[in-house]
Amino acid sequence: MNVINDGKSPSEAAIKVGILGGTGFSGVELTRLILQHPSTKLVMVASPSGDGGPLAKHQPSLRGLTQLTLSPMPKALSDWPQVDVIFLCLPHGVSRDLVPTIPPAAKVIDLSGDFRINDGEVFAKYYGISPPSSDWQKRFVYGLPEVVGKLKIEAAHYVANPGCFATAVTLGLAPLVARNLIESRVIVDAKTGSTGAGAKPSITTQHATRTNSFYGYKSFAHQHVPEIKQTLANLDAGWGDGFVFQAHSTPLVRGIFASIYARLRPGTSASCVARAFGEYYGESPFIRISEGSPNVNWTRGSNFVDLGWVEERSELIVFSALDNLGKGAAGQAVQNMNLMFGLAETSGLWQAGGVP
Repeated sequence: MNVINDGKSPSEAAIKVGILGGTGFSGVELTRLILQHPSTKLVMVASPSGDGGPLAKHQPSLRGLTQLTLSPMPKALSDWPQVDVIFLCLPHGVSRDLVPTIPPAAKVIDLSGDFRINDGEVFAKYYGISPPSSDWQKRFVYGLPEVVGKLKIEAAHYVANPGCFATAVTLGLAPLVARNLIESRVIVDAKTGSTGAGAKPSITTQHATRTNSFYGYKSFAHQHVPEIKQTLANLDAGWGDGFVFQAHSTPLVRGIFASIYARLRPGTSASCVARAFGEYYGESPFIRISEGSPNVNWTRGSNFVDLGWVEERSELIVFSALDNLGKGAAGQAVQNMNLMFGLAETSGLWQAGGVP
């Protein structure tokens, strides 16, 4: 296995990183972020199709940045290099069976949905596969630092990285639910770019059918719905009745934009809403508050989430925008890694989005 330092001094490359699933969109973005991170050393990128050839052949954007090869997936403990943390960028259902075979000393951050849902029956209903064992599922901490709390993630050995829609919607609602400012009836209208469907080609992702197209999908069946409900119920045990979520496919390449419609409880003023968001996210470096609606382009290529809102009497609309491959996947995974290894939360992530 070809292991190089990628131009970093040993003191800067303290955390040895392995990435499984390095040819999917999340894996490619994660590889890019890890290569430029000041405190990591990328020692392995693996894929089921790994042939030992140059990684840059499979990820041409990395040409000149790394000489790593794309490895096959490890099948035994002896196949693993020494790693401190392993990122799993694999299809749903793969991590569930793979995690018990990973070297126990290595910390794990799973970007699939396999360990996000606590209830096995709910998981099976929404993912259509059997859940992981309860023993393994309980080992995973849900990795949404702004809501779950940074201390829990700092102490975690296994982290379940949240879904992209779940991140956008939960962050848009958490301050309101935590302070009991809205009624239980909430409707979410959310849009995603084509990268949210993954790198594997399909009729819904190819250019001819995606360009100039717009449609809803997975009505009342999206796998991020129980994830959102579960997280927010931890803030208010009675929350979740009347929650409606509808996802839409758009011609965007990357990005999530959610419009969240809610009714304020009697006596809740506009200043209460502003104070709730300001205080709840006061120590969250990646949350930016906008006046009115943000623009999804402001977050593209970054780990920022832009939140804004408008209200009229008791009616409230919250807007949430993020990059589905950034804060919605790879960026959030690196943020969690930073916390797990005692690094600055923003390390390797403090960069603006690309505009236009």
